[in-house]
Amino acid sequence: MTVSPPPARDRASDVAYKRLRAEIIEWTLEPGTRISETETAVRLGVSRTPLREALSRLTAEGLVTSVGRTSTVAPLSRDHIVELFELREALETQAARLAARRRDPARFEELRAALLSAVPHDSEAGTSRYYELADALDRALEEAAGSRHLAASLRDMRGQLARARRISRQDRRRLDQATQEHLVIVGAIIAGDELLASQATAVHLHNSLENMLAHVP
Repeated sequence: MTVSPPPARDRASDVAYKRLRAEIIEWTLEPGTRISETETAVRLGVSRTPLREALSRLTAEGLVTSVGRTSTVAPLSRDHIVELFELREALETQAARLAARRRDPARFEELRAALLSAVPHDSEAGTSRYYELADALDRALEEAAGSRHLAASLRDMRGQLARARRISRQDRRRLDQATQEHLVIVGAIIAGDELLASQATAVHLHNSLENMLAHVP
């Protein structure tokens, strides 16, 4: 059976979504920026219908606020960050607990080796590598937890988290500390220690929140 390619409009919507999402996460479009449909459609080379579909997806992720035809990059205040981390703690401590129960030790052994051999954080390459490994750990935790609903909830907040991380991205002292915290989490999961995996995740999130709030303008 031959599967037909998706309509061009759907592909245009995906392009617009990915471009705008990246611009919001990287702060090319800063919090509070108004997104003009006409200007943005021209800039991205798409029509307004797929652009509206992209904006709808970004609104569902919490990256855009929409009132009627007016769309704006969602604000990112101290209160928003605190609320985001409250949700992270609820979801990620449970994910770590389930991952320790259901994990494939070999995958986490690979992650531990990668963390131990990572490039020092006193360079842009080291900083980028840190975030690559942090994302890899997030994916490994989601998959090892083995809960579709939990994984979906975690993915829904990843865009907001990635945007918030930009606030303190260059704090290399914190990146060194966070790497050590990740090693504790990974070690607990390898050992199958659910309580330690959950508690170590809670400590990591607390320290990350305190550091991020210290960098909020």
